[in-house]
Amino acid sequence: MTSETATAGAYTLDSRLSGALGGRTAQAIERAFGYTTVGDLLAHYPRRYALRGELTALATLPLGENVTIVAEVLEVRVREMRQRRGSILEAKISDGTGVLTLTFFNQKWRENDLRPGRRGIFAGKVGDYRGNRQLAHPDYELFDDEAPPTDAAAKRWAEAPIAIYPATSTLASWQMAKSIELLLDGLGPLDDPIPAAIRSERSLLGYRDALRRVHRPETEADWKQARRTLRFMEAFVLQTALLAQRAELRTRPATPRRPIAGGVLERFDAALPFQLTDDQVEVGGEIADDLAAPWPMHRLVQGEVGSGKTLVALRAMLAVADSGGQAALLAPTEVLAAQHLRSIVRMLGPDLAAELVPTLITGQLPAAERRKALLRAAAGQARIVVGTHALLGDKVAFADLGLVVVDEQHRFGVEQREALRLKGAQPHVLVLTATPIPRTVAMTVFGDLDVSTIRELPAGRAGIESHVVPLAVRPAWRARIWDRLAEELGLGRQGFVVCPAIDPKAVEDDGEVPQASAEDAATDEPVRPAASVVEVLAELRAHPRFADRVVEPLHGRMAADEKDRIMRAFAAGEIDVLVATTVIEVGVDVPNASAMVVVDADRFGVSQLHQLRGRVGRGGVPGLCLLVTHAEPGSVALQRVEAVAATLDGFELARVDLELRQEGDVLGSTQSGGRSSLKLLKVARDGEVITDARGLAAGVVDDDPTLAAHPALADAVRRRLDDEASGFLSKG
Repeated sequence: MTSETATAGAYTLDSRLSGALGGRTAQAIERAFGYTTVGDLLAHYPRRYALRGELTALATLPLGENVTIVAEVLEVRVREMRQRRGSILEAKISDGTGVLTLTFFNQKWRENDLRPGRRGIFAGKVGDYRGNRQLAHPDYELFDDEAPPTDAAAKRWAEAPIAIYPATSTLASWQMAKSIELLLDGLGPLDDPIPAAIRSERSLLGYRDALRRVHRPETEADWKQARRTLRFMEAFVLQTALLAQRAELRTRPATPRRPIAGGVLERFDAALPFQLTDDQVEVGGEIADDLAAPWPMHRLVQGEVGSGKTLVALRAMLAVADSGGQAALLAPTEVLAAQHLRSIVRMLGPDLAAELVPTLITGQLPAAERRKALLRAAAGQARIVVGTHALLGDKVAFADLGLVVVDEQHRFGVEQREALRLKGAQPHVLVLTATPIPRTVAMTVFGDLDVSTIRELPAGRAGIESHVVPLAVRPAWRARIWDRLAEELGLGRQGFVVCPAIDPKAVEDDGEVPQASAEDAATDEPVRPAASVVEVLAELRAHPRFADRVVEPLHGRMAADEKDRIMRAFAAGEIDVLVATTVIEVGVDVPNASAMVVVDADRFGVSQLHQLRGRVGRGGVPGLCLLVTHAEPGSVALQRVEAVAATLDGFELARVDLELRQEGDVLGSTQSGGRSSLKLLKVARDGEVITDARGLAAGVVDDDPTLAAHPALADAVRRRLDDEASGFLSKG
């Protein structure tokens, strides 16, 4: 392990910013970015670099956004205000192609600063005044009038890139730069987390040198090489953390869970009326091997909508039941928990169901039923327990919890999964997701888990046709939407209509409305309210084509027993159309439902639309999905909707989704928080870096699982992750 020593300095990466910069500056930075340590702020890398001779394209600046630009002052004038006392100073700056106005009220003294010909960095919010773009009261920093005296120094000064940092309305780029300069000057000895052999093999800079060059580059090559090093370091540290966690889990003792001859799993398999798909057999074998091991399983099963993940999970539960243990299935909603229980009871058949006593525990169960359910779980009578967050409560206990199954894992935080796991003695853990995950994301987010994939769909699926209904350019098509739904009902089928909101004022918790409103925010146009269950329900009930049809609502604000009653009636064919929010996104299985209309489809994410669409076409009748949108042509929102309509391949959609989404969304708040979000690493672009780093990290962890011989790497792992994620690493 090498150590590079700074000029005399007192700060470490763990030093508090308040001690290094002073309380006032530290508080401003913490409010703006959440940073509290020197290491946090030194990882606030420049978002781009400008040159002193470079002029930014002013004509393309977006209205309403905070921008940082390099430009030259053209002219300055001061005029007295007519309506009130005081003056206005206006300075015009140019990039050679466009002109921007800087406006200051009652600040005549700036006329001495902003002289024609001077260049500098200007930051502020882009506004519009009488058709002209302007920055009102911007922050700025002017370049020195005089270049350094020698020709060589002058050349270096002119060519040195200027770091432009992510900034806010209260903290300008150069204010961040000045704070970072202070930290670099005062930084003490810095050990390198990447082992010297790997640094040499990959031609990487030392950590301290990389920090200096990324923040204080003298040439373009400096910051490019620094970013390459820091990007690799980010991948390497994160992969080391995940692999170390995986290694630590395998040191814990767990009870092997094996099926027995003539046991419940064997009897279940013998009674199955169909053959398992090849993928189900393969993944089932991987799970069986994990369950038979003397350490706890931690496996993620990802699969297409309708690929049979629940059946695979049920077979794992039965293997655990054969060994005398219990299994708990954690579902994100009451509707899905109840649906899972019904599906499990149906698949087991009356004899096995009576023997295993599948039991539901949710927050809205009547008190008497809840007491009975808790007793069955605690006594071990209920070998399969299905529930929502209510399973995490203090009063829920198990006789021998051998397997935890988490459905739709992205709906649960680390602490919630941990609370359920602690109700057993090192139970095996199986995580399910119907959201296909690109390989690089799986390595980045779930690198501590073994990953299985089910791509193959069961035989007999009739497929789904998907169509975009672009009302922004084809408003007349709206009438045809309901006619097409009515035609499906006329064939004896049923349908869903999905809305992002419950009523005009209430967006469902799981909706992704902000994705649509982000584009609207840059315009002065009023944001169009999201379609709601209440309004669409009223519209359909008043529509002549649905006069003799039963149309009912379903959303998250309804009582659990009411939601369950509605779902049972829909499954029984007593309801023709369900107008719902995303509570039907996963797990709802009604083979006769053939049509789905998603209203304001642009208000949902790609994976969510794919999940919703998977509720139809599940039986022998073909599915129809109409994606209704007001998104404008050329917008990212419309691209998302069109991508979903173009393919039924969830893995292809996951790739497209990754390209369209902002990188900051990839990890998600339930996996990691602000400090552990990716900085330079882009999973959509840096697949080769992530794969390479994982391979090298695996070598380190295989040789040194506790990182005892790599203290700087161990420190980097701790520092890189936030409290929740580092807690996850210590718990599993």
